[in-house]
Amino acid sequence: MLTDDWFTVQRIDADTYAISEYGHWEKVHSFLLIGEKKAVLIDTGLGIDDIKRITDQLTGLPIYVVTTHVHTDHIGCHSAFEHIYVHKADQRWLVKGIEGLSIEQVRKGIRKDITKPVPPSFDPETYEPFTGEPTGLLEDGDVMDLGNRKLHIIHTPGHSPGHISIFDETNGYLFTGDILYDETPVYAFYPSTDPEALLESWEKIAALKGVKKVFGSHNSVGLDPEILLEAKNAAIFLREHDLAKFGTGVHEFNGFSVKF
Repeated sequence: MLTDDWFTVQRIDADTYAISEYGHWEKVHSFLLIGEKKAVLIDTGLGIDDIKRITDQLTGLPIYVVTTHVHTDHIGCHSAFEHIYVHKADQRWLVKGIEGLSIEQVRKGIRKDITKPVPPSFDPETYEPFTGEPTGLLEDGDVMDLGNRKLHIIHTPGHSPGHISIFDETNGYLFTGDILYDETPVYAFYPSTDPEALLESWEKIAALKGVKKVFGSHNSVGLDPEILLEAKNAAIFLREHDLAKFGTGVHEFNGFSVKF
């Protein structure tokens, strides 16, 4: 397996890789899905180091970046790629910058709790999040055909207005970005988040058929699909108890938690 000073590459199957940044407190994952005709890279990480150095070693096919959402830790290396796609509701953030987030806040977060040596090219004092025009816009129900695998785009707002999940129907992999992962709370307490929309997104992905593995963008790589039922039940509980609103704090469930 490929070894690297900053990135950790985990092979999910012969044509699917998790590219992780465990040296940073966010423990963010990007995912490379290789098809017959092209490859899709789900997010591009923090931008502390160049993820393209890794993807170039894993495939020679054209790479299309699919953005789960426009937050700093998911768009860090977008500038290294020619083809970038984002949901239309997050387009403005990609072009003009993330609403309500100052550059001081971004730089404070990017330098926090780093446990691995960073490349000489990384300087948190001059770090700038990517901004730029996408190649194309995504909508709920879009399908990306990689030749031998089809990726379904599912609009799942709540963490950001244009957050998407990606369902690799061919393999039964569901990539949930930042709306569902384990170990640390799912964030839905920023002014730009929407607690009720998050519950609806959980219910939406829980209704999918054929999910064999769930891949969140942080912490553990590969969760059992039972977490989708837990998320559905959590949505019912939170709604019934009028908890899906800002300021109600952290709510823990079986396998995950959420912070409003």
